[in-house]
Amino acid sequence: MGLKGTTAVITGASSGIGEATARLLAAEGARVALGARRIERLETLRSEIESTGGEALVRTTDVTRREDVEALVAATLDAWGQVDALVNNAGIMPLSFIRNLHVEEWERMVDVNIKGVLYGVAAVLPDMRRRGAGHILNVSSVAGRRVFPTGAVYCGTKFAVSAISEGLRGELTASDGIRVTSIEPGAVATELPHSITDPEVAEASSEYADMRMLDADDIARAILYAMSQPDHVDVAQVLVMPTAET
Repeated sequence: MGLKGTTAVITGASSGIGEATARLLAAEGARVALGARRIERLETLRSEIESTGGEALVRTTDVTRREDVEALVAATLDAWGQVDALVNNAGIMPLSFIRNLHVEEWERMVDVNIKGVLYGVAAVLPDMRRRGAGHILNVSSVAGRRVFPTGAVYCGTKFAVSAISEGLRGELTASDGIRVTSIEPGAVATELPHSITDPEVAEASSEYADMRMLDADDIARAILYAMSQPDHVDVAQVLVMPTAET
């Protein structure tokens, strides 16, 4: 129970990495505040966490709406008095070739993957600075390091998440007491590809069909690793790749 008494806010918590992280952190003793658009899934997850002795609260949260993110953090502060960690996990990945002009999907990726992260940071930073403690974990991607065909816009958003994480870390001082971690998964078996609508992408992605991908639990453990370090240790980046991914 290494995280007992701590409080973590997790966005995109209704499935995939967010759900796995919520379960793992709760099992380690953290109180978890869960945000996502699919409230029914969040309610089920809360019930499962509470049935094993954990503590959880849920709020319907669309991270493209600043007021939703602020409400999730406010509810956490009202319930437990502090936010020790923010896991900025919500993200979408509608890969497409730029030539096919999926402009609305580009806009949605910018809104969710970049602005959603910024809204989360803005919501928790005042309380963390006031207390002189906190941990912000932004889920970026290997796509925040490497650009690949069909992923130009998605990679751009994840490069932005990595840059925001590094920039925030550079601005904070020792007296702020706030750690910042960029979590960078490779290919993970989640719902993320379900948002792809470009018919050409299926052919371009065929190389991944038989590859052993990461599980969401693998990334949850990476998040736990970063959170479990002593206060004087800031794990700046965690890149987690499938063994088979090149």
